Amino acid sequence: MARKRMIQAMNEAILEEMERDPSIVLFGEDVKASLFGDTRGLWKRFGPDRVRDTPICEALISGMAVGAAAAGRRVICHMMFGNFVYTGMDAIANQAAKLRYMTNGQITLPITFLAVSGGGRSAAAQHSDAVHPVLANLGGIKIVMPGSPADAKGLLKAAIRDDDPVFFLQAAGRGGEPGEVPDEELVIPLGEACIRRPGRDVTLVAIGAMVRPAIKCAEALAGEGIEVEVVDPRTLVPLDLETILASVRRTGRLIVVDEARDTCSSASHIAALAAEHAFDALRAPIRRVTVPDCCIPYAPVLERAVLPGVEHIEAAVRATVGWRRPR
Repeated sequence: MARKRMIQAMNEAILEEMERDPSIVLFGEDVKASLFGDTRGLWKRFGPDRVRDTPICEALISGMAVGAAAAGRRVICHMMFGNFVYTGMDAIANQAAKLRYMTNGQITLPITFLAVSGGGRSAAAQHSDAVHPVLANLGGIKIVMPGSPADAKGLLKAAIRDDDPVFFLQAAGRGGEPGEVPDEELVIPLGEACIRRPGRDVTLVAIGAMVRPAIKCAEALAGEGIEVEVVDPRTLVPLDLETILASVRRTGRLIVVDEARDTCSSASHIAALAAEHAFDALRAPIRRVTVPDCCIPYAPVLERAVLPGVEHIEAAVRATVGWRRPR
C-alpha cells in the first residue's frame, strides 16, 4: 500500500482502465496538458485517437460524449469545472439521462463525466458551485463524490465500467490531499457507503469534500467524550440509505454536511429520508450544515465564511448533542 494524492489515484485509475479496455476514449478541455493532473501522460501513452483535446464548448463536448457512447465507445468526458456542466446541460439532461430508458435498453451510455466541484480555491462564483443537487434531480445519472484517494481510484474504475452515465465529482482544492491506496486491483461498487469513524452519540453524514473536516471535528470532540460517527455516502445516486439509517438508529441523532447550497441540497434529501424512515429513533432534530443560498465569493476570507468548516460542524454537533426537549 502506497501513499498517494487523490489526483494521482485518479490518473492511475484512468490509465489502468484504458489499458484494460481498448474501447475507452478520453476527451475534453485541455486533457493533453492536464491542468489538474488527472489526465497527465495519457495522451503520450495512448495517442490522439484515444485521448483528444476539444474546443472550449461544453455543448459540443457533452453531445459528442453521448454520440460516441451510443456508437459503442466507452467514454471519459472531462468537463473541467462543475459550473461548465450548465453549458453542456442539454445533452446531459435530455439525452444522457434518458436515452437508455427511451430506447428500452437498446442503447447504453457508458459515459464517465469528470469535473472539479465546489469551492475552496478562490476560483470565484462561476467556477465554485457544488453541482451534485442539479444532477441528482435529473433521473438516470449516477453521482460519485469520493472523500479519499483510495475511494477516488476504486470508485472511478467502477464508474468507467458502468453502462450508465456517471458523474465523478472531485472536490476542488482536495486533489493534492494524500492517503493510503492499495497496490492491488481496487474497484468499489457504486452505492456502498462507508463508516469513516465509529461513534455512539451522533451520526455525521459528510459528503465529498466535507469528509475531511468532519473527521477532524470528530477527533477533536472525542477528547471531550463526544463520540461522532462519520458516514461517507461515497455515491449520492445510488444512495446507500440503509447504512445511514442503521447509524441513525444507533446514535439517535443526525447531522448532514453538504457543500451545496441549502435549498434543495443533498443534505435536505438525506434529512427528509431519515425523518421518514427513522423518525422513531431520533432524540434531537436533524441538522444540516450547508452553504447559504448565495454565490461563492472570490475573496478567500469570505469564501471560508460560507463554506462548511470544522467550526460550523462542531457548532452543529454541540447543539444536537446538547438538545433537550422543551418542557
